[in-house]
This record gives sequence, structure tokens and C-alpha cells, in this order.
Amino acid sequence: MSEAADRLAAVEANIAEAARRAQRPVKDVRLIAVSKTHDAAAIRPLIAAGQRDFGENRVQEAAAKWPGLRAETPGIALHLIGQLQSNKAEEAVALFDAIHSVDRASLVHALAKACAKAGRQPQLFVQVNIGDEEQKGGCAVAGLPALLAAAADAGLTIDGLMAIPPADVEPAPYFALLDELAERSGLPLRSMGMSGDYETAVMLGATHVRVGTALFGMRGQAQAKG
Repeated sequence: MSEAADRLAAVEANIAEAARRAQRPVKDVRLIAVSKTHDAAAIRPLIAAGQRDFGENRVQEAAAKWPGLRAETPGIALHLIGQLQSNKAEEAVALFDAIHSVDRASLVHALAKACAKAGRQPQLFVQVNIGDEEQKGGCAVAGLPALLAAAADAGLTIDGLMAIPPADVEPAPYFALLDELAERSGLPLRSMGMSGDYETAVMLGATHVRVGTALFGMRGQAQAKG
């Protein structure tokens, strides 16, 4: 448990220092612990250390482990950070407090229907394919205004943008671009930055950083995109 607490404290200290350097209030940055592929036994020490925001990639995996963990500890916020299939929209709306991967009109319509049925709407981020990479999800930069308009027409509130910069390149220009797109779109939130670059993201406007490896350590595929 002390190891988890030490890792959490180190990441929080780094976020605080980056926010200070950017002359931003540290309270404006929310740390999401990326718990995908980790079981309850690995997650509990971080909860015990005070972490309350967690990110999952798949609806099915989250549904299997989080109801029990949430019953043990109140105040947990779950974030869906992976791609969402339209046919899973109803389950996602019921389970998650935030969905970071809205990326196409068909998903907007599925989410609008699910939110109306559930009588609640999670916080929503549009994922932007900031590096124009074929293998990645997210709407094209040029398609962002149309997708935001579709969401508004469907009665959904979009609170921010999310992006994953291309691997193995300097991420700062991509973070700056996402910040600019969010500002231009009148959106207050920016979900950007992972274990290798979250401090840079904080300095460039991130309000949500998604950190896995730096909190959980390296384990199999858990290091991927964490």
C-alpha cells in the first residue's frame, strides 16, 4: 500500500509543479488513474491512498470489477477512455461518470438516446485524431465543428476535447493544438497527457491527465497508452 501511496504522491507533486510553472491552479487538473487490465487487488491500494478518478478502456471490463469496488468506497468517478461501440452506449451511460471518446455522429445519436432513457448524462469529451493517424480513433480536426453541431442538435452537452498525440514525437505541439481547438469551440475541458508526458500537458492546458504506468507500474500490456 505504501508503494501505491508513494507513486500517487510523486505524480501529484509533478502535476502541482507543472501547474505552478504554468501559473495555473493545481485544483484545475484532475488525475485519472488508468486502471484498465488491473484487477481489484491492484486498484485498492490506490483507492486507500486517496485516488478517486479511474479510467477504463472497455465497458465490459469495467462492469465486471467496479460495482464491487464502488460499493466499498463512495465517491469513485469512472472515466471511459477507450473507444465506445454504439451498441454499448446504454451500458456506458449507466456505468461511467465521463466518456472521453465521442468521435462520430452515430455514437452521438446512440448516446443521446441512452441519456434520454437513463435520465442522466455523463460528462462528454469529443476525441480528436490530433495527429491524423489512420489507426487511431477520433474525429478529424476538420470534422470537429460538424460533430459538435450534431451533438448540440441531439441535445448532448460536450464539455471538452480529448486527444492522444502520435507516439515517439514531441507531444507539445499537439497539446497546444488541442488547447486551441477547445478554446475556439468554447469548451472548458482538455483531456490530454499520459505517463510519459502529463507534465507537458498540464503546462499546455490539460484539465484531465490519464496516467497508468506511473501509478500502477509496468505489467504486461498495462503500459500501453497509459
